[in-house]
Amino acid sequence: MRIAYSAAETREGFARARSEAKSSFGDDRVFIEKFIVNPRHIEIQVLGDKHGNVIYLGERECSIQRRHQKVIEEAPSPLLDQKTREAMGAQAVALARAVNYDSAGTVEFVAGQDRSFFFLEMNTRLQVEHPVTELVTGIDLVEQMIRVAAGEKLAIRQKDVTLKGWAVESRIYAEDPYRNFLPSTGRLVTYRPPAEQSRDGITVRNDTGVYEGGEISIHYDPMIAKLCTHAPDRAAAISAMADALDGFVIDGIRHNVPFLSAIMENPRWQSGALSTGFIAEEFPGGFTGRAADDSVRQTLARVATVLDHIENRRKRRINGQMTGNGVACATARIVRLGPDWLPVEVTAATDALADACGWTPGNPLFSADLAEGRVSVQVARILNGYRLAWRGVTLDAHVYTMREAELARLMPEKAAADTSRKLLCPMPGLVIAIPVAEGQEVKAGEPLAIVEAMKMENILRAERDVTVKSIAARKGDSLQVDAVIMEFA
Repeated sequence: MRIAYSAAETREGFARARSEAKSSFGDDRVFIEKFIVNPRHIEIQVLGDKHGNVIYLGERECSIQRRHQKVIEEAPSPLLDQKTREAMGAQAVALARAVNYDSAGTVEFVAGQDRSFFFLEMNTRLQVEHPVTELVTGIDLVEQMIRVAAGEKLAIRQKDVTLKGWAVESRIYAEDPYRNFLPSTGRLVTYRPPAEQSRDGITVRNDTGVYEGGEISIHYDPMIAKLCTHAPDRAAAISAMADALDGFVIDGIRHNVPFLSAIMENPRWQSGALSTGFIAEEFPGGFTGRAADDSVRQTLARVATVLDHIENRRKRRINGQMTGNGVACATARIVRLGPDWLPVEVTAATDALADACGWTPGNPLFSADLAEGRVSVQVARILNGYRLAWRGVTLDAHVYTMREAELARLMPEKAAADTSRKLLCPMPGLVIAIPVAEGQEVKAGEPLAIVEAMKMENILRAERDVTVKSIAARKGDSLQVDAVIMEFA
């Protein structure tokens, strides 16, 4: 899907859509549809048998999208009332009956903020987001599809369908949210999803087809898992999702878990004031991570102090400097957390927390009961410190003694390498075209290269007026991240 606001965008979008469709599906036909401003994406799950029986199983809202691909789905929708739900369900059932449809299917609608709705399409298959419907209805859609395929009549009637609680699904993608969500490929060095469970009214479910040690390639869709939570109400389901995302550890590739965590903390998302433009409106300059408020900084500073204390105790035991775990007196420390320098104290309480949390050096996840409740923080080792990720915030933490902090403040910051005269490949991919030549003058906004990755063609454009000095890549080349495509004079 591509949106065109002008004749020029229509021509370019038409060409790219045809090329992508031909490459992925062998069919380059194009449909042109009216674009509705500030819409919501709502779909009705239908289920029919071979005997003319059709029912609908409520709705799902899929308005949190990026590049017209769903990112977060929920059931039911915070927009609909019962009257609108019944009207949409009746339309969906009528459509399914009109074509003698059987099995599970989804009738998709574009809805206005006033609850008006317009037919979009029907997906005659099981949808990616079907788990949220299963969680709120208690109906196993795959089981029903198998029974229908075997010729059985539906044992479920419309009056039997009730929606209980609220479910949220987050799509875990192999993409880098800090680099405009460009695809990421490579080996899953670490893949440890949160535990699937149902306890105290909260259900955590994770549907996936990958495994630790597996390879994420450029040839397939970037989705690697569907993380779902179910709770008695929407707020509880969102809170459970935030906790589950904190405990989802992935390494070896870039992924969108920090972005999903940031959305869970977003007030507009929490209020249900959604539209398909949500991501573009809430992150107009792209995703740079959730800003850390004082509460988040204090939590991460405390976690960093505990991690450092555990490692220091281990070193002292190795050296024979300490036979016990106790801390004789409070010890002052300074935690450098991103740009902030925060004073902390290492006390007997720190020692007790170090014992209780069970964290050991090298473990990618720290979990402990703090004042704010159960906290799970992802931990990655960096030079003389830790990279901590929690609730969509990622910060580098270094724990210093007072003297170390005094000296560290004097150290100069390392300048980043200048790459302004080079076009680097922003993601692993296949070069589809290089529409410029050496010596050519290119205006800002004009295409320099087209790179395909994970079924999507990405146009790399000039950020300013440039002259092409040399071209290092050619059509058909397979490039890695930051590979030089061309240099400018």
